[in-house]
Amino acid sequence: MKRRSFLNTSLAMAGIMVIPRHVLGGTGFTAPSDQLTKAIIGVGGMGRGHIGYEDTRVVAICDVDKNHLAQVQKMIPNPVKTYHDFRELLLQPDIDIVHIATPPHWHGIMAVEAARAGKDIWCEKPMTRTIGEGLRVVEEINKYDRIFRLNTWFRFKDTFYGLGTDVKPLKKVIQSGILGWPLKVTVSGITGYDWKFYWSGERNLKPMPVPEELDYDMWLGPAPYKPYNPERVHAKFRGYWDYDGGGLGDMGQHYLDPVQYLLGKDDTSPVKVEVDAPEQHYDAVGSWRRIEYTYADGCKIILDGENRDKDAAYIEGPNGKIFRGFKSTIPNLQSFIETLPDPEPQITTFTESVKTRKKFALNEMNGYHSCTVVNMGIIALQLGRTLHFDPATQQFIDDEAANRLINQPMRAPWSI
Repeated sequence: MKRRSFLNTSLAMAGIMVIPRHVLGGTGFTAPSDQLTKAIIGVGGMGRGHIGYEDTRVVAICDVDKNHLAQVQKMIPNPVKTYHDFRELLLQPDIDIVHIATPPHWHGIMAVEAARAGKDIWCEKPMTRTIGEGLRVVEEINKYDRIFRLNTWFRFKDTFYGLGTDVKPLKKVIQSGILGWPLKVTVSGITGYDWKFYWSGERNLKPMPVPEELDYDMWLGPAPYKPYNPERVHAKFRGYWDYDGGGLGDMGQHYLDPVQYLLGKDDTSPVKVEVDAPEQHYDAVGSWRRIEYTYADGCKIILDGENRDKDAAYIEGPNGKIFRGFKSTIPNLQSFIETLPDPEPQITTFTESVKTRKKFALNEMNGYHSCTVVNMGIIALQLGRTLHFDPATQQFIDDEAANRLINQPMRAPWSI
């Protein structure tokens, strides 16, 4: 039994009157005992950007950098417990939600351990650094009946990168079939993708002394040991294969998850990924020119890294196109959309999912599949060749090197 349920039951049995919250503080008042409690693991960047959301109260924070802990502790109005080791935080019994805001090489392990500890999970993107870790997260979330959300939201709210609309009208158009089939989606500089395209790492980093406030060994965790350099940690980690996948790893799921949803591909994966890129460094992520995904039914996603196709439609089918600013070759498209049924409803407030135990709009299943699209591109980029993928087995076809990157070894004593 959760702590507040126990307290409420005990109070009722003792005959103590519980005064309704609206009597105490008006319709907008939420008593602390009615709020969901939250812990944040990793408070150097995104963790501190999401301290307050949806009637939750932070009760614990964790970071391997003492300076981060001290800074964020001052930003939170109520007392919080601080931790150096996330495993100790997960033992705290009064935590409902764990927000994982670490670099991606930690996401899989932490999500699995949080599920085993009985916590619901809010995870930053990308969901996991590898395809295999994503599968393990799905297994454990379901095994322990936890609620999971991934922190990218464009499938259900906000104007989607330069298109002048949110995803809902686009979904209605595609569901209507008016554009025909198969569809081609082009994500390029015109939709804002290039702003993190050049997030590449520095090569041949020189070893430097580890700052006193940082536990670098714990920061590395499951990643291979490499001497400390400030380019590797905190905001710079995105440029190194061991921790992320450059701009594609950092921003890819923001762009690709809504496309999976639009195309109705939430339960599958592309069957082929092709890359056009310079040869990659073994440690530092480099740039790329173009990545093209193909699904079994002929639908395509093109990531136009160099913005070559400046006049390309965002969505193109045999019978019509939709461009930036929601312009279209379909006559009277806006009026037509008004006649179409809405997409299937989704829960878009995470605390509602936690309280009702119903899946969030972007959960472990559809999040796994859109993250797999990202990781397929990263693997093809690392290897520098076209890869063929079997959505049924979630394995690359006749490519041992690519399959080795699905499940990558972890540095002892870490495992998932």
